Amino acid sequence: MSTDKITVVMNWHAIPYHLPVYLAEKLNYFVEEGIKVAILEPNNPSDVTEIVGSGKSDLALKAMIHTIAAKARGFPVKSIGTLLDEPFTGVVYLRSKSGITSDFQSLRGKRIGYVGEFGKIQLDELTRHYGMTPNDYTAVRVGMNVTGAIIRGEIDAGVGLENVQMVELEEWSVQQGRTADDVAMLRIDELAQLGCCCFCSILFIGNENFINNNPEKVKAFMKAIKRAADFMFKDPVKAYDLFVEMKPHMNSIVNRKIFQRSFRYFSRDFKNVQRDWDKVTNYCKRLEIVDDAFEQNQTNEFLSWELLPESTPGVEPPTVDTGVVSCGCRSNHPQGPTPDVVSAIKA
Repeated sequence: MSTDKITVVMNWHAIPYHLPVYLAEKLNYFVEEGIKVAILEPNNPSDVTEIVGSGKSDLALKAMIHTIAAKARGFPVKSIGTLLDEPFTGVVYLRSKSGITSDFQSLRGKRIGYVGEFGKIQLDELTRHYGMTPNDYTAVRVGMNVTGAIIRGEIDAGVGLENVQMVELEEWSVQQGRTADDVAMLRIDELAQLGCCCFCSILFIGNENFINNNPEKVKAFMKAIKRAADFMFKDPVKAYDLFVEMKPHMNSIVNRKIFQRSFRYFSRDFKNVQRDWDKVTNYCKRLEIVDDAFEQNQTNEFLSWELLPESTPGVEPPTVDTGVVSCGCRSNHPQGPTPDVVSAIKA
């Protein structure tokens, strides 16, 4: 059965930094731009590029390194914009329980969790860079549930995001009677001397056949998302309240904190940043994911507004108080762990 709806697959179940996509639906921006959109959530985040590349979905969200790797594998996918720009990514651990320190060598003998195969490739390359071998640590594939695996003691540390897994672990640590700064991260960009965390920038990607055959629909989709993001930047509290109406489980203190931490990484103009693509392309060559003949699979041609200048290299975006946490739902959970943390423990 065919459909005239544009199908969009998230990179995981709904999480706070997906807000602009859901808000565009909530505020009828897609309809106003002349398109119908179906937002889908995958069972396995590792399937996303294959789903889009095979034409089973039109558009999706995915990290830059996976988008590049997908093309190298022959999947016809292309980035049409950036949602989340350079979120800090690294090996997350608990100081009090793991025996890990700021010295990379402290990972010797540890169990390190990773999401998908490229996380393992990154870890193996880093161990070689620091005079170790992959046999010096135990790699454990845990998917997106790094937080739960650390809490349950299945791994000593895991690859995660500063604005997601670190927030979840900080909230849990406080509930255990420890401080939030018991949670620490060995940042991959610093360890690998990349100069940016752009390899985990979250992109809007699409099937190239769909993009080529439907340029006006793609442009309309991006315009609707931009309108939603502008609404969010202007009034993050109202935007988050509308998000909660669509996704009630977002009304928890940990999800509100994830949104707060994610806010500074949202791209203001959604452009693919050429400097970042160059760095990540070179990094992928170093990881032997692509070869020297690789041609970047990204474009800004569907962004119909004036693009901002590239940010100053090495300057981290400032933290912004969105007001979403302070007006949040702590009163709804006065005792015990939030539902998010409980599910992480049980998962």
